[in-house]
Amino acid sequence: MFRRLMTLDEAKQIISKYSPSEPLGSEEVALLRAYNRVLAEDAISTLDIPPFNRSTVDGYAVRAQDTFGIEEDRPIKLKVCGTVTVGEKPRIKIDSGEAAEIVTGAPIPNGADAVVMLEDIERKNDQLYVYSAVAKDENIMKAGADIKKGETVLRKNHLLTSREIGALAAIGLAKVKAYVLPRVTIISTGAEVAKLGRKLPAGKVYDINAYSLSTAVQESRGIPIYLGVFPDDFGKMRQVLAKALSSSDVVITSGGVSIGPKDVMPKVLDSLGKPGIIVYGIAIKPGKPVTVASVDGKLIFSLPGHPTSALLVFYLLVRPIIERLAGKKADETLQVKAVTSARMFSAKGRRTFIMVKLKDGPTGLMAEPVAAGLSGAITTLTNADGFVEIAENQQFVDAGEKVTVRLFKKPSC
Repeated sequence: MFRRLMTLDEAKQIISKYSPSEPLGSEEVALLRAYNRVLAEDAISTLDIPPFNRSTVDGYAVRAQDTFGIEEDRPIKLKVCGTVTVGEKPRIKIDSGEAAEIVTGAPIPNGADAVVMLEDIERKNDQLYVYSAVAKDENIMKAGADIKKGETVLRKNHLLTSREIGALAAIGLAKVKAYVLPRVTIISTGAEVAKLGRKLPAGKVYDINAYSLSTAVQESRGIPIYLGVFPDDFGKMRQVLAKALSSSDVVITSGGVSIGPKDVMPKVLDSLGKPGIIVYGIAIKPGKPVTVASVDGKLIFSLPGHPTSALLVFYLLVRPIIERLAGKKADETLQVKAVTSARMFSAKGRRTFIMVKLKDGPTGLMAEPVAAGLSGAITTLTNADGFVEIAENQQFVDAGEKVTVRLFKKPSC
């Protein structure tokens, strides 16, 4: 039998007590490999961006004062003294009464302080007729207008996506300092679990958890290390867990945590070192048998074997730990408000999590309970967008009630 089941809040508090409060450390990473990493220091520009005054249009670089007083039927005439293209320093200087042909992005030549657009001029040989006046700095992007030298472009702890990578490339950073990604070992247990790629023997099931959990680890900014499937044997399990602890930062197992005669995981966990088991069953549904141990400062999460239960407990307990080790803050966008499409019941005395699918309703998003809510139902995983939480002392959530849906991934729009 399980000891007194902890509440989910009690379990989280205990796990937090034994988990590192800071990221693992930092390392230098090539910018092209820094996607989805978290910055470990501020990124400060050592130059102005753009580094020179540049034209924002195709046209002619001029002195703005030369265009003052233009009327539509009385253009001014300027002499074209050269051309300025991108990628080179201008070799010409614009004097009064002169203009230089220029393309978008090219540096403004000395003497010029504005650019006349092509649609406002007429050129005849080296004579330029300008039909519209321009103000000083018109159609020019000034040096440092985007980023100034010494400016902090990105703050420490910022997640690097394609947009941030572009900003870092703009200031010439080929490498950045990012937090180290935690290594997470994943172990499957049970005589009924079979490896993929082979014909499924009678009485066995494929190793779903290894793949769903490994991917969930990647989504959490961790590096999954899958060791394989192992039998419910005390000696073998103890040996593989000791190996996992020596080579990774977090360990996840699935299966072997219920109260059956072959569920040896709790005994193995308590034999590995102090303090051993810190959580032994939580008053939640699904996922009640989850067991957590701490050994030499590293956490081992032993999740239920049923795929839906295992993945749910991962999102509740494991993901926050991996993200913290990787330097990532909790993502507030991983939840949305919705209205329930049907009444949802809780399990008496246990915090209950109902898998739901989001749909458009007449007043906004609707949360529809996923059919076949049994913890062993595989399709529950693929059909659900997230889950709704019902408190231990709440009997049900009524249809039409507003709820918070915690998402498995960011919404696509």
